[in-house]
Amino acid sequence: MKGKLLRVLLAAILLTVAFAADARVYLVSVGIGDYSGFPGQISNLRLTVNDARTVADLYSKNTSVDYSLLLNEKATKKRIVKAIDKVFGMAKENDMVVFFFSGHGYPGGFCAYDGKIGYDEVRRAMAKSRCRNKMMFVDACRSGGMRVDETSAQGALTAAKNANVMLFLSSRNNENSIERTDMKNGFFTTYLTKGLGGNADANRNRIITARELYDFVHREVTNVSGGKQHPVMWGNFDNNMAVMKW
Repeated sequence: MKGKLLRVLLAAILLTVAFAADARVYLVSVGIGDYSGFPGQISNLRLTVNDARTVADLYSKNTSVDYSLLLNEKATKKRIVKAIDKVFGMAKENDMVVFFFSGHGYPGGFCAYDGKIGYDEVRRAMAKSRCRNKMMFVDACRSGGMRVDETSAQGALTAAKNANVMLFLSSRNNENSIERTDMKNGFFTTYLTKGLGGNADANRNRIITARELYDFVHREVTNVSGGKQHPVMWGNFDNNMAVMKW
């Protein structure tokens, strides 16, 4: 019993180390509902801009955060990559960098305001940061398709490991990311922010781990969608990695 208690205390201490008193969060939050600048025809979306704002508000209320909020016509391919380089470049080793995107997606990437941008491009930009704690949250249709690279699945695996990024994607590669008229945010963003806000803290230690977040969001989104949407978590990270501390 004493040995078990000691292990639990040690685990809590190790998780807390990742959030030192001077640690900061560096966030790039992107939401696109107006796709009038996209080449070819693509439908507009209703809740995506609010998704990005909700995520930025959540982090702002909880911790010390520097963030860039890119909405609609501001969320061009060039500006997204530039914001990642600039904002994440300020992060120190024990800080946290978070990239959030809500908008249209396709297998292998997502749709910026003015064209497609691949996950590999975002991962490469994030890989430049010296920060050890990197996360990407994507609320987009078929976002799980990033696990299959256009050239090879092995290439996608290698790229993700080299970037050392935890990816939490709203749906499998053959599924849509659903939103409902009576909700403020899409299904994934709703339960992502609820989970990060404390609902995913299964053991009530005020530290939310990657596994706790996945278990909560996957269960709730699967239920509310009637089994039509299944979030996917993937990448090079430990299940006990702390993703939020309250």
